[in-house]
Amino acid sequence: MSEPIVSQGGFLGRFGVVVHGGAGNVKPERRAKHAEGCLRAARAGLEVLRQGGCALDAVERAARVLEDDTLFNAGTGACLDEEGRVAHDASIMEGRGLAAGAVCDLRGFANPISIARAALDDGRHVLYASEGAARFARARGFVPVGDEALVTEAAREALATAREGAAPMGWAGNTIGAVALDGHGLLAAATSTGGMVNKRVGRVGDSPIIGAGTYADDEAGAVSTTGHGEGMIRLCIARTAVEHMRGGVAAEEAVRRSIEHLRARIGSTGGAIAIDPRGNYGLSRSTASMSWAATWAEGEASGF
Repeated sequence: MSEPIVSQGGFLGRFGVVVHGGAGNVKPERRAKHAEGCLRAARAGLEVLRQGGCALDAVERAARVLEDDTLFNAGTGACLDEEGRVAHDASIMEGRGLAAGAVCDLRGFANPISIARAALDDGRHVLYASEGAARFARARGFVPVGDEALVTEAAREALATAREGAAPMGWAGNTIGAVALDGHGLLAAATSTGGMVNKRVGRVGDSPIIGAGTYADDEAGAVSTTGHGEGMIRLCIARTAVEHMRGGVAAEEAVRRSIEHLRARIGSTGGAIAIDPRGNYGLSRSTASMSWAATWAEGEASGF
């Protein structure tokens, strides 16, 4: 029996940040910890906005906090591929000029979201892959780290479970992400992941694909997705949700429709978060859990 579609929304006001920690099946006794981790990340992003930073700075900061938190499947502690190694995917986009940057199949760096941001700032190309991504990162001053600095015991256990033919329980999900609206009306979105446990070498999911895992447009909204990457790619879920908002659909309803369509059309599961230009936010999931948090000038909320 499939999980029901769970959706929620609210109003951030003039500026705010929403993050997710991955759609999946975290054990009930651990879900509060994942929500707390999301809240720490959202608070860090909000502090950037309070200090006058832009939405792009805020989502990068929030994503880095989640990448550095070993609870989540991104950055340090990300899941392992079939060779027992970490391969990161990440993307970031701003909604004013539609500038974007992304990396995929990147090995040996702790914060792929910042390398994606460097690609956005550089502006020559959107997406760098594998050794080309690593070469770009080194050229921009990012310091490589060994796999021993990125791999956790939890990731090893998840790989061992997957190799035995069972889905690893308690894994945070396939992605972390953030969306933000700043005081100048700029929207941004960021997404980062280790991908699927025991994935084939070279597999790339939706997280670095603009329109599938990440999309931001000041005229409509910003979205970050999480879940079954192949499905997200095939239906361009992030862009689909943004287009719903462009048509006047509320952020909560936009992501709910997109996640429902993902399941109904091709049987894939996942979740998404969104913000529209008026400060409304929404989130939706078709999985057992998806940790999330939202922060704004007057308050904060979190859940799973």
